[in-house]
Amino acid sequence: MLPGKKYKPEDLLSILKRRYWLILVPFAVVSAGAAIVAHYLPDVYSSTAAILLVPQQVPESYVKSAVTSRIEDRLPAIEQEILSRTKLENIIEELNLYQKERRTGIMEDVVEQMRNKDTDIKALKGDAFTVTYQGSDPHTVQKVAERLASLFIQETTQDRTALTDSTSQFLESSLAEARRRLQDQEAKLKDYRIKYSGQLPTQLEGNLQALGNTQAAIRSEEDEVARAAAQKLIIQRQLADLQSDANAATQTAGAVGQGQTDVLKTGTTAQRLQAWKDQLANLQLQQGLSDIHPNVKAAKAMIAELTKQLDTEAMARPVSADPTPVSPVDRARDKKIADYKLEEEFQDKQIAAAQAEIKRLKGISSDYEQRIAQVPNRESELTELMRDYATVTAQYNSLESRKEEADLAASLERRQIGEQFKLLDAARVPEKPISPNRPMLNALGMLIGLAIGLGLVAVTEYRDSSFKTDDEVTRILALPVLAVVPLMQSQPERQKNLRRRLLTECVLATGVLGCLAVLVYAFIKSR
Repeated sequence: MLPGKKYKPEDLLSILKRRYWLILVPFAVVSAGAAIVAHYLPDVYSSTAAILLVPQQVPESYVKSAVTSRIEDRLPAIEQEILSRTKLENIIEELNLYQKERRTGIMEDVVEQMRNKDTDIKALKGDAFTVTYQGSDPHTVQKVAERLASLFIQETTQDRTALTDSTSQFLESSLAEARRRLQDQEAKLKDYRIKYSGQLPTQLEGNLQALGNTQAAIRSEEDEVARAAAQKLIIQRQLADLQSDANAATQTAGAVGQGQTDVLKTGTTAQRLQAWKDQLANLQLQQGLSDIHPNVKAAKAMIAELTKQLDTEAMARPVSADPTPVSPVDRARDKKIADYKLEEEFQDKQIAAAQAEIKRLKGISSDYEQRIAQVPNRESELTELMRDYATVTAQYNSLESRKEEADLAASLERRQIGEQFKLLDAARVPEKPISPNRPMLNALGMLIGLAIGLGLVAVTEYRDSSFKTDDEVTRILALPVLAVVPLMQSQPERQKNLRRRLLTECVLATGVLGCLAVLVYAFIKSR
């Protein structure tokens, strides 16, 4: 390339005219080579099966499906399951795929090629996806695509059934655990109610009423004791009056029969005994002396001695002897005294019984008061137990409801009326290969050949530093041109050069035409 030379459009045309073979030859050769390579590339066929996810036939409002994820989320897991090495090896051996690769390589590489290169699983819009397989034989790729689609449907059905069954089993074990916890909580509540029976908050009203009834009964018994004590006091006064009258009568009878003789000293044993009893009663009731008073002690000693003496005389008295005559008045008075004493003993028993009942009722009242006092503590403890019981009950009810839903979902899957995969578009035998794209390869070869030719022209022109015209010499060298000497050749030399150029052009033209014929044939064949 001459320094400072600027190319004009006419210069470019001159270059193309002068070096057109540098463009035509690479163009023709590369285009023909690309056509030949594209012709001998193996055909690759593809077959696709479309699978549709059919919703369950029973409305979701009645039975909820155990599988709630979308097909886009489940598809990778299903793809990993279907394209596992075991299943792909079975398909390869069954359909005798990749014979050449299996002879020269290992099964692991063959499986990887089938999984990553020749098989494609793609989700479509909505609940559908496609399974595509490509290979060199159209009938084989159709069988493989059909087999993969059937595996998808079969494995998905089994997977859904297994999923619903495992969900049901998991809920069953969880429900059994929740049932055990609920039974333990119920046993705790039962034991607590038995242990603290009477102290529970629900029994507070009954305890208050029972306490009121018990206190009313205590007051009634205390009134009974007071009434019996008053009645006893009345009886004692009446008894004292009768005993005083008997003492006066005895003293009068002794004065008449004994002539003013002291009865206590000269009377009979019975009269003396009765006189001393009257004397003791007078000392205790009328004079109010206590049992430790000397006169009271002396009177009791005399009564005991006279009683023994009277018993001795009664034993020594003959059986036929008449008893001391007693007047009707004394007999009536003695009977009334005996009745009063019996009544006094009865009142004593009544007082003792009432006091015992009061003691018992006070114990019951104290028990009820303790129960009432423990109600706040029991209420707090029972509230905590009931809260735990309510929580466990809610968990149990929730698990029981979910278990029933899981059982219904499993029943749907077993009857195949739940969500199912359906073959929407079966795999077909491909009519034409998907690759190689021979027209595109041929066009690409032509473009590459043209680019190589233009590149050769550019390189050649860049390395050419010769002058082609007088103007170039004048413009580049800046020297005046005095004369132009033309190329002088003899006639034989001109003929020899002409024959050489014609031969070269014929050879090049023949080669170019041959390459173009190959290219045209490749285009026609690829249509």
